[in-house]
Amino acid sequence: MKLHLKIWRQKNAQDPGGFVDYDLDGVSPDSSFLEMLDLLNEELIAKGQEPVAFDHDCREGICGMCSLMINGVPHGQDREPIKQITACQLHMRHFRDGETVVIEPWRARAFPVIKDLIVDRSAFDRIIQAGGYISVSTGSAPEANAIPIGKKDADKAMDAAACIGCGACVAACPNASAMLFVGAKVAQLSYLPQGQIERYDRVVNMVNAMDAEGFGGCTNTGECEAACPKEISLDFIARMNSELIKANLKGGR
Repeated sequence: MKLHLKIWRQKNAQDPGGFVDYDLDGVSPDSSFLEMLDLLNEELIAKGQEPVAFDHDCREGICGMCSLMINGVPHGQDREPIKQITACQLHMRHFRDGETVVIEPWRARAFPVIKDLIVDRSAFDRIIQAGGYISVSTGSAPEANAIPIGKKDADKAMDAAACIGCGACVAACPNASAMLFVGAKVAQLSYLPQGQIERYDRVVNMVNAMDAEGFGGCTNTGECEAACPKEISLDFIARMNSELIKANLKGGR
């Protein structure tokens, strides 16, 4: 396959950056999107040029590190028949020979560019830290059935826990809102007995941290749910709002 790539290059957060054009030949249809970028970087290094910096880790759709905007879509996961995948799971057979592919980093004030296609998503880490720990006994692993949890609540908690914190929801949202991410993290523990002690302080602290990081507000456009590679539901935003209202009524911090 031959591809024409338009890739965002930016030295650091202060650099204005811009698109650079590259022509790449010999791309296997069976290679993944990140393997295609590896091939490009091999050619750039062989020519003595600076390789394109991009983020990745597991390459198995688990870690959420591969934060790329591909042809205007987070993870490029709008190509039929594929949906809800990460960039590392996207394969080149879903592109046409000779196609122009535009590759950008996430665009959000709370996700400043570090270099090229890599953005700083540590704002998510600080939101999680604001949620704190849960007050449960430490030591050996408890017996699995020691704390009975209803199937409905267990299923909801597992659905929320599927969030990998990639930031596609922020990148897709016209307001750069982090509500889907925070909603999933708040909801996950709100359904479980272990999360009840700090339940209301947790939601207040996490929402305050989200606002402090500069994420936008939610206007229910639904772009976040559509872009999420793990199909996190908008229902969790409603759950978070409900938890926040209850916390305020109960005098949460």
